Amino acid sequence: MIYELALVAKPESSDDQVKSLTDLVQSVITEFKGESLLTDDWGKLQFAQPTKSGGVAGRFLYFIFKTNEEGTNKELQRRFGINEQVLRNMIVKLGEDADQEKILKKYKCPYSKTSNGSVVDEGDDKEGAKERRRFAKRRACWFTAKDIKADWKDPKTFGWLINEFGKISPARVSGISRKHQRFADSAIKQARNIGIASYVSNRFAAE
Repeated sequence: MIYELALVAKPESSDDQVKSLTDLVQSVITEFKGESLLTDDWGKLQFAQPTKSGGVAGRFLYFIFKTNEEGTNKELQRRFGINEQVLRNMIVKLGEDADQEKILKKYKCPYSKTSNGSVVDEGDDKEGAKERRRFAKRRACWFTAKDIKADWKDPKTFGWLINEFGKISPARVSGISRKHQRFADSAIKQARNIGIASYVSNRFAAE
C-alpha cells in the first residue's frame, strides 16, 4: 500500500531537527520493511488559520512511502505523539503498490520547492473561474471533465468550492457529481486538519 504523510514541525526548527524528523520517518518505514519513495521539505508556511494555542506557522515536511505492514502508521503516529518538535501530522492512503509509478509521476504541489505546480493548468485564474461557472450552469462535473480529483495539498483543486465564510458549496450549486463532492469534502477536511485551509474563511496557507 502507498501512503502520503504530512508532518508539521515547530516553525523555529533547525535544519538538524528537520533532518532528525526525516530520519525518524525513514527509520520507522525501514523497520516495518517498507520503502520511502519521496521526501519533500515545503519549508516554513503560515497557517491558513491560527491554532488554538496561538501558533501561526509551521515547518511542513511531506513523504510518500510504501508499506504492507499494518503497524507502520500506528508506530509513526506514536513517535510523533511523543516528539516535542511535531505540531501536527496526517497519513493518507494514496493507492496500491501497482499505482506507484503513476502516483510519483503526477506529484505536484504549489508549496513544493522541487515539484512546484498544480494539476489544474488553468493559465489565467479569471478564465478558470469562468470555466467552472459554465460547468455549474450546465450541471456538468468540472472534475470529471478535467479527469482530476480534489487534493488537500493543492488548493486550486478545491478552493473555489469554499466561500468567504468557510462554507463548502453543495453539489446542487457547484454542479459537480456526488462522487466528486465526497472527494472534495474529504480533501477540504484534510487540508483544514493539517493547517492548509481555514475553517472560517477561504484563506489558505502561504509562505
